Amino acid sequence: MDLNGKRIGFGLTGSHCTLEEVIPLINTLRSKGAEVVPFVSWTVQSTDTKFGKSAHWISEIEKAADHEVINSIVKAEPYGPRTPLDCMLISPMTGNSLSKFANALTDSPVLMAAKATLRNGSPVVAAISTNDALGLNAKNLATLLTMKHVFLVPFGQDDPVKKPTSLVARMEAIPSTIEEALEGRQYQPLLIDKYND
Repeated sequence: MDLNGKRIGFGLTGSHCTLEEVIPLINTLRSKGAEVVPFVSWTVQSTDTKFGKSAHWISEIEKAADHEVINSIVKAEPYGPRTPLDCMLISPMTGNSLSKFANALTDSPVLMAAKATLRNGSPVVAAISTNDALGLNAKNLATLLTMKHVFLVPFGQDDPVKKPTSLVARMEAIPSTIEEALEGRQYQPLLIDKYND
C-alpha cells in the first residue's frame, strides 16, 4: 500500500537502547509520503540514561518528523475525534506499555493516541522491545495478538541464552507491517529468528 498522504502516529516509549534504531524509521515513513506525528511517553521525555539525555532524543525525534512531539494526554486526545490518525505505531513498545495497553490503561500520550486510534477503527501497530515478553508479560502479548485492529511487527528472541524471556521486534519491518495493517492484514511471518540477525 502507498503511504502517500497517510497520517501515521509514531509513539516512542522507554526502551532507551532502541531509540537510535527506530528514530531513522520516521524518515523512512516520511520518504514514503506519510505525515508522521510523534508521541512520547513520560519516560522518553524526562529520563536521562546511559543511552542519551532526554533533550537529545526529543530533538532528534522532532527533527526526523519535522513535527513537535505530542507530550501530554491533553495534546494526544484530539488525534481521535478531530485529527484522526490513519495508523498508530508504538515503537519501541516496552513491557510496561504493553501491559497497560493490553489492560486498557491510558496514562501516557502514546497510549491515549493508541486508544483514540482504536476507537476510530483504525490500526495500531506495536513493535515490542521487552525483557519479559515470555515471562510475566506473556499473557499481555497474547491479548494483543487477539485484539481487533492491533498488529505486531515481526519479533523474536534477541538473546535466548542470557535473556530467555526477552523479545524484540525486527524494526526494519515497521513500514511493511504498517502497509499491511492499513489493509487489515498481519504482516508475515510474525515469528522471526531475531537471534541470528
